Amino acid sequence: MEALEELRRNFERFKATNSELPRPGTKVPIGFAIRNRVDQHSELANDFIQRILELKWAWISDESTLGDFHAEETNDRLLEKVRRDYGVDVSDISSGNLADIFDRIAKKRAR
Repeated sequence: MEALEELRRNFERFKATNSELPRPGTKVPIGFAIRNRVDQHSELANDFIQRILELKWAWISDESTLGDFHAEETNDRLLEKVRRDYGVDVSDISSGNLADIFDRIAKKRAR
């Protein structure tokens, strides 16, 4: 039911921001989420993906969160890895937003 409700919300959002609905069977261009904040920390993002998320590569946007990359009930394990590997406590970033986490790590590095 939650997935169906999310689909309805996305459809309503699409209708509100587009003048026409595409004809069934036509191709609709893929729109990617903005990644301006992530791009400001591109080197850090790549390092984070490998060290914390333990992936060779991942596409992340300004809206990506820790929860997008695991199936655990909490982000606790990854939050601890961030604290250990980067020396930064980000446990107060309850959303787990990666752009917010990158900002925090970069701020500590700049000191």
